[in-house]
Amino acid sequence: MSSERLRTAEVEALLAAFGVLENDDERYAFLLDVATIREIQDMAQRLAVARMLHAGEHYTRIQEITGASSTTISRVNRSLNYGAEGYPTVIDRLGPSAEGGEA
Repeated sequence: MSSERLRTAEVEALLAAFGVLENDDERYAFLLDVATIREIQDMAQRLAVARMLHAGEHYTRIQEITGASSTTISRVNRSLNYGAEGYPTVIDRLGPSAEGGEA
């Protein structure tokens, strides 16, 4: 999906909603209201996969640690290398010591 198709008033409001949350408790509550637990876990897994790929881990090791399928790892790798720069931005800002790099 191109970013132009994603830039709707509804998505802009969603982004603004994340911006007004002040702490992790509020962010957890909002995530639980707007997504299923499985969807949240899937997004968290994708971020963990992206961080491991960025660190140079091999697919097999990533599968062992995260439980992600090779399809998910491949999709994240494609986004990491050819996507909209979201993963690299977040990974660089979180730094290597941030929690959640490995499941």
